Amino acid sequence: MDLPVVLTFGLGIILLFLVARLFFGSLRLVGRLIWNALLGGALLYLINLVGANVGLHLPLNPITALVVGFLGIPGVILLLVLQYLLV
Repeated sequence: MDLPVVLTFGLGIILLFLVARLFFGSLRLVGRLIWNALLGGALLYLINLVGANVGLHLPLNPITALVVGFLGIPGVILLLVLQYLLV
């Protein structure tokens, strides 16, 4: 085999590895965001369900949905602290 063919083949393997790593890394990030959104949404639902008995309610609007979707459980805690401090 010629040296340029071997170098081109090696470069192709390296590029394929880098593209695969980038693709699967972004899939991991999307999966983590989905998991955070599901856990945060479930906690928000439970807080609104149980908190109705004690007067605790977090409204569901686009801002709270974004905070809970991106941050998950810490986002719900953040919203509870903000509501406590502002009300």
